[in-house]
Amino acid sequence: MNTELPLARLVRRLLFVVVAMFAFGFALVPIYDVMCKAFGINGKTAGAYQGAQTVDEAREVRVQFLATNAAGMTWEFGPVDDQVRVNPGASQEIRFIAYNPTDKPMTAQAVPSVSPSKAAAFFHKTECFCFTQQVLQPGERIEMPVRFIVDRDLPADVHHLTLAYTLFDITSSKPPVAALSATPAKESLQ
Repeated sequence: MNTELPLARLVRRLLFVVVAMFAFGFALVPIYDVMCKAFGINGKTAGAYQGAQTVDEAREVRVQFLATNAAGMTWEFGPVDDQVRVNPGASQEIRFIAYNPTDKPMTAQAVPSVSPSKAAAFFHKTECFCFTQQVLQPGERIEMPVRFIVDRDLPADVHHLTLAYTLFDITSSKPPVAALSATPAKESLQ
């Protein structure tokens, strides 16, 4: 016969649910990565590419560029050119422009993706502003280069790629150096 109080049983079950939810939260990132790989979604790009390719003059691929700001990001951000035509294996450079219209220094991080997702493994960036965090002072505007190569082994049925960047404001987690040095100076004047 079970003499356990119903309240104690309920508390134990609720604690089990809390622990399970906490563990599931940690498992989400690896689960997400496995699902993206299994279903071919997300179009994650690799890091910097260091290699050489021969140019395929017989083939041309259109590469389109998109830029969006994450919620709360106030910068003006976009590509100089909306698209280019490239021969697989040829190195290409395009530029994005970022402008900080605010009255404070800000730090940003760009996160890239390539679509269609099956083409992401064939898009190699040799230089990209997305490899580092960008700090802009109030009113500052910069041109940021992206150098890339579309791999010669890109599947033959892919004729169009899209390189998209989402720009995130990470100022609260990575304050700009100018903001850190300016704060003590203001306090000492008071």
